[in-house]
Amino acid sequence: MSSPFTPNTEEHRKKMLATIGMDSVEDLFKDIPEKVRNPNLNLPKAMSELDLRAYASELSSRNVSAGEYTSFLGAGSYWHHIPAVVSSIASRGEFMTAYTPYQPEVSQGTLQVAYEFQSMICQLTGMDVANAGMYDGSTSLAEAALMACRVTRRNKVAILNSTSPLYTDVLDTYVQAPGIDLEIVEEGHMTLGDEIACLIVQQPNFFGYLEDMQNLANIAHDAGALLVVSVDPVSLGMFNPPSDYGADIVVAEGQGIGVPMSYGGPYVGIFACRQEFVRQMPGRIVGKTLDTQGKEAYVLTLQAREQHIRREHATSNICTSVALISLMMTVYLACMGKQGMRKVAELCYHKAHYAASLISAIPGFSIVEYGTGIFFREFTVRCPVPPKEVNQSLLEKGIIGGFDVSEYSENGLLLCVTEMNSREDIENLSDALREIGES
Repeated sequence: MSSPFTPNTEEHRKKMLATIGMDSVEDLFKDIPEKVRNPNLNLPKAMSELDLRAYASELSSRNVSAGEYTSFLGAGSYWHHIPAVVSSIASRGEFMTAYTPYQPEVSQGTLQVAYEFQSMICQLTGMDVANAGMYDGSTSLAEAALMACRVTRRNKVAILNSTSPLYTDVLDTYVQAPGIDLEIVEEGHMTLGDEIACLIVQQPNFFGYLEDMQNLANIAHDAGALLVVSVDPVSLGMFNPPSDYGADIVVAEGQGIGVPMSYGGPYVGIFACRQEFVRQMPGRIVGKTLDTQGKEAYVLTLQAREQHIRREHATSNICTSVALISLMMTVYLACMGKQGMRKVAELCYHKAHYAASLISAIPGFSIVEYGTGIFFREFTVRCPVPPKEVNQSLLEKGIIGGFDVSEYSENGLLLCVTEMNSREDIENLSDALREIGES
């Protein structure tokens, strides 16, 4: 049956089928089992546009979101203030419609944004060079592991067990095809062999606490491995940058800086490294130069992906553009500046510690320490009842609770406090938890 959305005519189809030696489209797909070839999708009856909009609105109204409710949920996606100027600039048509520029030198505005983004990432992390952005924090981490294997010519990576299990799952997927071995290690019981390409560490770790990064850097480098750090960029407003403790590759999820939670995406991955490794970096790098008339110009300096070079020499297949999301992050950083970033970080730190002090005083609740025992904006609470019950009770009071980490700590609840949580919000959370403990 012909479709108005498919430009091929019946004559075109016959010619294509004849070329590959097929008599019909059905023959083309006959190797696929019949039961899965055209499954019953069990779709509802078609609706008019008006009815469909009403139906979709009803579905969306069931969602509970930060802002409507007070939120203490983190674990990789964070509720932060986004200045109005971010959406104002990012919503401009020139930026919103921009995609990967295949004739890049005519897209000077898009290239300049990428250049500014890279420059700010280098300032934030202290690293020598940054690329124009990756898909998100988890894929940035996975790409860093592949890059470390190329640099060291080793075929095994180690990841600290306090790293996000969600990130670890993505890494496990990435290393399977190239046959790279993945080892999950624990600090204090860690021995890195000479086959390890890199040690991957999250700072702060998944449970919200800081790791002893200098010690971990020494362990990695003593084994001839690279240190890959997945850092929280918001924390860099007040804590030492990864360059200070010898990180070789730095990755991050940029969502907390100017990008809304958006139910999980789209986000932007940060990727930076030392200058000596730049040729093995995935993605693209934008540079600044002078044109033939001596005017400032921006160019794609490095784009070592399979669309531009021979596939066997490509460092990644990052093909989509995160330019719009990285623009939001760039505007945020330019707007906030060093002092603004420090203020946000300090508010997160002090408010989180105030919340922890109140909760630790509630009978039945206690704070679980990890790493150095110092946390930033997230911390783990041991509850007297399963976190699922705690979160349900909180939701009934208009509070979005934390992330259930019972799999890693008995009745563990990972709570997150940012500058968006007022003193009243925090005290309401404490009062609600006290009621749960007494019931």
